[in-house]
Amino acid sequence: PEEPRPAEAAFARRIDPAREPGLSPEQRRLMAEVERAQHYRVLQRRLRGRNALLALGIGAVTLGIYGYTFYSVSQERFLDELEQEAEAARARA
Repeated sequence: PEEPRPAEAAFARRIDPAREPGLSPEQRRLMAEVERAQHYRVLQRRLRGRNALLALGIGAVTLGIYGYTFYSVSQERFLDELEQEAEAARARA
């Protein structure tokens, strides 16, 4: 015998609550509430991914600024050494 594929299983069959006979208004309301909750969960996952990408972007910019600041400060020390040499030359003259 051939086994049913998962897409054909009865528990995975999608129904339209408005057309399904035998559903009480309370059951229809509960089904709509569950669908809203699932939709909300999907939106949360999507936002969580976007927030993670945004956090990585902000972190990269922050590290870039931090690195550039250290680079600039090291350049200032080089200029300080030149100024000291210039002062020593002026003192000799």
